[in-house]
Amino acid sequence: MDRKIQYWLNSAENDWKVAGHLYEKGDYSYALFFGHLTLEKVLKALCVEVMQENPPFTHRLVFLADKAGLSLTDEQLELLEAVTDFNLEARYPDEKFSFYKRCNKEFTRQYLVRIEEMKKWLLQKIPSSTT
Repeated sequence: MDRKIQYWLNSAENDWKVAGHLYEKGDYSYALFFGHLTLEKVLKALCVEVMQENPPFTHRLVFLADKAGLSLTDEQLELLEAVTDFNLEARYPDEKFSFYKRCNKEFTRQYLVRIEEMKKWLLQKIPSSTT
């Protein structure tokens, strides 16, 4: 299980770096998409830690947090729901591309800061975490 946990954590860290690069280049919607991937993979590592089996095949962050046995604040739940929406909106834009228009530098920066805080909090829940 430790190898599986490390796989998810390493992949999450790589995605987090990509999110930073995309932000620096002004590709804000995809920076948020990679922020979602980061949290998804850290949550999957936590699921492996807690469940001692492969994580569920899903992109829904609240569902993964529940499977990992996390007790979340309302603010954390709201963040995970919003970030899950980033995954869907970046992959399946509406005809007006409203998500892309919303993703300006400040909007993206604020969410990336919150994603990083959540990432750090989640990593503290994984004893075998070395990231």
